[in-house]
Amino acid sequence: MLPTFDPRDTEAGSRILEDITSNAGHIQEQVLEEILTKNASTDYLKSFLNGHSDKGLFKNKVPVVDYEDIKIYIDRIALDGEPSRILTNESITELLISSGTSGGKQKWIPKTAEEGERRAFFFCLLATVQNRYLHGLNDGKALFFVLINPDIHTPGGLVLRTSTASEIKNRKDRYPEVIMCEDTNQSLYSQLLCGLVQRDAIVSIGTFFASGLQRIIKFFEEHWQEMSSNIRTGQMSDWITDPKCKRTVSLILSKQMPDLADSIDLVCQEKSWEGIIKKIWPRTKYVQAIITGSMAQYIPALEFYTGRLPVVSPAYVSSEACIGINFKPLCNPYDVSYTLIPNMAYYEFIPIGNHEDPNCTNSKDAHLKDHIVDLANVKIGQHYELLITTCTGLYRYRMGDILLVTGFHNITPQFKFVQRRNVVLSIDTDKTTEQDLQNAVTIAMHILEPLGFFLLDYSSYADTSSIPGHYVLFWELQLRPNDDTPELDQVKMEKCCSLVEQSLDQEYKLLRNQSNTIGPLEVRVVKQGSFNVLMDFYVSQGTSLNQYKTPKNIKSEKAIEILDSRVVGKFYSREVPNQVS
Repeated sequence: MLPTFDPRDTEAGSRILEDITSNAGHIQEQVLEEILTKNASTDYLKSFLNGHSDKGLFKNKVPVVDYEDIKIYIDRIALDGEPSRILTNESITELLISSGTSGGKQKWIPKTAEEGERRAFFFCLLATVQNRYLHGLNDGKALFFVLINPDIHTPGGLVLRTSTASEIKNRKDRYPEVIMCEDTNQSLYSQLLCGLVQRDAIVSIGTFFASGLQRIIKFFEEHWQEMSSNIRTGQMSDWITDPKCKRTVSLILSKQMPDLADSIDLVCQEKSWEGIIKKIWPRTKYVQAIITGSMAQYIPALEFYTGRLPVVSPAYVSSEACIGINFKPLCNPYDVSYTLIPNMAYYEFIPIGNHEDPNCTNSKDAHLKDHIVDLANVKIGQHYELLITTCTGLYRYRMGDILLVTGFHNITPQFKFVQRRNVVLSIDTDKTTEQDLQNAVTIAMHILEPLGFFLLDYSSYADTSSIPGHYVLFWELQLRPNDDTPELDQVKMEKCCSLVEQSLDQEYKLLRNQSNTIGPLEVRVVKQGSFNVLMDFYVSQGTSLNQYKTPKNIKSEKAIEILDSRVVGKFYSREVPNQVS
């Protein structure tokens, strides 16, 4: 039974946090016992445990699985309408859709009513931490952008939603009506317009991912003149037709406000949009967005647009479970660690040696279970792949996330999100991971940063249309003084290509040097707004704008065509990368 408390009662919430982090090992054993007691008779667990709920038997007999291993069970429930007890003895109320843009394909994750209560408890704990450390939030209003997609129903009768839409639609009374609008452009426009009218009351800005906040800024850049006109005349644009948007905005935009429009024009007409967030919303104290893992690439852009306001990366949450909370929300964005909350799920960890490729950890390896450790036995400085077991039907499930243990709060480990367990580029025997690529791009950008450039976004694909094949990176660059057509120096761009190659692993260098299996790496610079167009494409295919993450490995031919059609410069590595003997 989860304790209940008012999230505004910081002392009560803090006591609960101290209690559960001081007894993490015991709580974890209770969580596993509860899961097994409830679900030992399910078709899935019964095939391994014969109806028993013994924890030792679970660790010895139940295999480590990927999504593809359990997809057949989820499909039987979602598509064929078979009962939930195939996986869980709790009734599955809906399916949560993962983004599908980081791992390559969408996943359907079961959710139950009890899991909804568990998530509500988690967010109460999160509110406790934020109320404790983020002062001044109650002195004004938070402008937090939320966008939802229409529900989808499976043939088996279940609703498919993102975790965000699930939270909002199950607790409609807690959210403004404009958020319920399922037309993302109308909703975003209306939310921004409301934020502009109330600009002097806003004390924090946020959205779910750093990439989303960058998208919102670009949307504002495209529409600010129209919004200013709405404010000046007191009339909303005719293309905003959704009743929810119209009702919400009409309550706020009730009169002509020419002085406010003039002040917005004055800021937005400046040549550079550096610090635009702070200039438009001058009372803003914090910006909130997830900036860990692949989102770290957006930190320089956020620093540019926010005027270096503190960026709070609040929590580690996924479609599978709510996992960790950042207990130091005002830390440097590159130093964010999350404290695991031990009563959200049962956690196990596969050690990853610093010399190992995490993508080589084989879920079918009979010896894999021999190396798994529980939460109480992780070690500082060690990398692990996270496994979770939940009441919703996930058992020893590979999240695909690689975590680095950075410390402990009481006896509960704290982790830095390092990368996802996925290869983004591959030719022949080379397998370049997301983290490998991000590190290489970051190093290469050191060439351009002194010239005033920063990287807005990037992606890649393996071009095997010719022999030898080669890796192609798409970069969207911006100068600190706004410039739609920045001049690119051929020599420096070629040096960037070479630095990316030099920063990749030995296998890549071997294939480039000795066997000519991989050709010179190519960087294609695309014009401003290209990655917004790419995002629009993925959203049109069903991806939630809230959950969207730029895919670091593009497999869709249409997506490649979108970026290729906007290329303004192509550059190749002119140097063969050095091998370390």
